[in-house]
Amino acid sequence: MFEQLLTTDEVKQFKPAPRAYQMAVDALGLKREAIAFAAFAGWDASGAKWFGFPTVWVNRMNSTVEELNVTPDLICRDLTGLVAFANSRH
Repeated sequence: MFEQLLTTDEVKQFKPAPRAYQMAVDALGLKREAIAFAAFAGWDASGAKWFGFPTVWVNRMNSTVEELNVTPDLICRDLTGLVAFANSRH
């Protein structure tokens, strides 16, 4: 189903370390602004946003927003929000 799988094991850095997110930029050959990052944890959405990715937090558990001084571009409850976000960027 996926053309490419990325794992932080390859760079031996775990999120939210910038190198973990840079791996996607390097592997895909795209600028960070062109990569939409979908996160299922608030801290992961924050790390991706700090790195510079357009970010969607799929907040399925309706968790409270963590106070990390950064807000994802979109917070939604399910993948339909992610699809709408991706479609709006074309």
